[in-house]
Amino acid sequence: MAQKRTWLSWRRGGADAPPATEHDAATTVLPAFLLRRRPPLLIGVVVAALAVAVETVLVVLLKQFDRNEAFETLYLLGILVISMTWGVGLAVIMSVVSAVALAYIRDWPTMHLAPFKLDDVVFLGVFLVVALMTNLLTGWARARTVETESSRDKLATLAEDQAALRRVATLVARGAAPSEVFGAVIDEIRRCVHAGQVGLWRFEGIGAITLVAAATEPALLAKWPVGTRTPVDGDNLASVVLRTGRPARMNSYDDAAGPIAARVREQGVREAVGVPIIVGGRVWGMAAVGSAGPDVMPADAEARIGDFAELVATAIASAATREELQASRDSLGVLVTQQSALRRVATLVARGVAPEQVFSAVAEEMARCLNLNNAEIVHYDHDGAAVVVASYAEPKESVFPVGERFTIEGDNVASRVLQTGRAARIDDYTNAIGSTAMRVRQLGIRSAVGAPIVVDERPWGMALVRSSGPEPLPADTETHIAEFADLIATAVAAAITRAELIKSRGRIVAATDETRRRLERNLHDGAQQRAVSLALHLRLAADAVPPELRELKDQLSRIQSGLIGLTEELREISHGIHPAILSRGGLRPALKTLARRSMIPVTLDVGVQQRLPESVEVATYYVVAEAFTNAAKHAQAAEVTVSVNVDTENLHLLVRDDGVGGADSVKGTGLIGLKDRVESLGGQLEISSPAGSGTTLHATIPLHRP
Repeated sequence: MAQKRTWLSWRRGGADAPPATEHDAATTVLPAFLLRRRPPLLIGVVVAALAVAVETVLVVLLKQFDRNEAFETLYLLGILVISMTWGVGLAVIMSVVSAVALAYIRDWPTMHLAPFKLDDVVFLGVFLVVALMTNLLTGWARARTVETESSRDKLATLAEDQAALRRVATLVARGAAPSEVFGAVIDEIRRCVHAGQVGLWRFEGIGAITLVAAATEPALLAKWPVGTRTPVDGDNLASVVLRTGRPARMNSYDDAAGPIAARVREQGVREAVGVPIIVGGRVWGMAAVGSAGPDVMPADAEARIGDFAELVATAIASAATREELQASRDSLGVLVTQQSALRRVATLVARGVAPEQVFSAVAEEMARCLNLNNAEIVHYDHDGAAVVVASYAEPKESVFPVGERFTIEGDNVASRVLQTGRAARIDDYTNAIGSTAMRVRQLGIRSAVGAPIVVDERPWGMALVRSSGPEPLPADTETHIAEFADLIATAVAAAITRAELIKSRGRIVAATDETRRRLERNLHDGAQQRAVSLALHLRLAADAVPPELRELKDQLSRIQSGLIGLTEELREISHGIHPAILSRGGLRPALKTLARRSMIPVTLDVGVQQRLPESVEVATYYVVAEAFTNAAKHAQAAEVTVSVNVDTENLHLLVRDDGVGGADSVKGTGLIGLKDRVESLGGQLEISSPAGSGTTLHATIPLHRP
């Protein structure tokens, strides 16, 4: 009971308690005998004495009117009041005093006590028994009244706590921010517990505690504002909660030590209760209530504050889960964006576009995927310098321009990547040394991350992103740009392979053309000339044969005709190997000659007046010649159309027939040879031959070798 009385006094009478509510004010005006806190005993003694005196006077006065009436029962009223208000002890004493007074006035006005008379003894005994029974019944009634009132208070307190917890739980369920939950929790604790000072603290990993929310008087809050960080040293509530991970209380801060204890004493707190906030199995922080009043905090204070601490822990855990989920969503979004970017770049690589185009696309995709303003592709030269081969920058952002060369001496990302062969970063260029670092600072760049581009197991260059922001680039930046660097390496390797293939094709085509020229010269200067000489000698021999040897003369004439035919065949063969008209007159007359010899009618449109590089003319000639041959042998075409035009950079050739189509370059060695010849010059040959719709050859040949 004493503990319950203390709890009531802490709720309603402490010096640091909030103003009394209407319920409290109504309770204070109830009759004293319904209060659980008894008035002082001295007051009870005075009241009892006055009651006996007043009752005695009343009995004496009443007996003046009727001596036979039992007015002595009036004494029981005072005993009843004293018993219900001050308890049985004082009531028993009052009963004895009342019995003595009654014995003196029973035979009023004789005013003497005759204790040896049997009827007086019996009367007084009965009076005492009745008084004692009255005391017992009154005590039982008072106990029931107090118990009922206590139960009512407990139910009211429980309902108040549950309503407060529901309000906080609603905030948590709505996904409110932890700061909003903190503010609601301290307000609800202060309202429910009627405490003067309530606070939420977070334990930092550096051995300190930070106030994250508080509810107290403005003057006290100004002395210890939210956000204050204090070391957890010495013996105090925070150190005990952090060390044990269990609720704790400090009954007095007089002997507590440490910075926290000193500040608590400045706040006027005499006693405090703290409950840990457990998040993820670790002590995240503490919810605490402080009291400056003289009354002792109730025994269930830890449990009541603990309910709110659990809600705070739930809010923090939910917020952490939401942050992790959002981070996961953001990471997934970045991954999806990057994969899309990588697919776009990979498509360019697979199409075999020029490396410069791939470099530019990678620089732009890197910057956009990472939400950065600067990205570059850098190539290491053999002379110890680096060259920017592609760059991307948002408008109004500074960047190294394409083609700029810079040294890799000093401290910069390029030198680190080249030296280690791994990704590298510089989070702050402020103190970096070297001319390149100085150039970076002039551009306003603060941090950079680079990943190596490795081709044939050697560092070819690096993919680089830069930032002018104050914060370092994210920790996973190296991983993201490394994937782009791999694509660049693939593009470079493919370009090198293509270049080598083109050179190899060029060498083969050149060797073939040279072989054809040599064969043409050998045929013209050797076999053809010898055949002509033999024909002349045979003609002279035939002329020298006598007329009577007519048969011999005819035979020599036939041999001469055969040699002349052989000479013509050799001339045609030599022209097919390497047409002399192409060397002498150029592409226009050579194509006209081909058109005249074609077995299929040809519509020829040659918009070329000037001489072109020999390799371009030869390639164009053979494409047209092969197209005529295929149209005659396989296409069953009725007409062939040829169009040739040039611009400042390329020759454009279009050959179309109206045949059956179905030509396949994979199956025909002639078309494969033409494709090799065109591509060896850096050009492209496209063949379209759907079944039943004829065949179209479209060749684009650079006028100058790349």
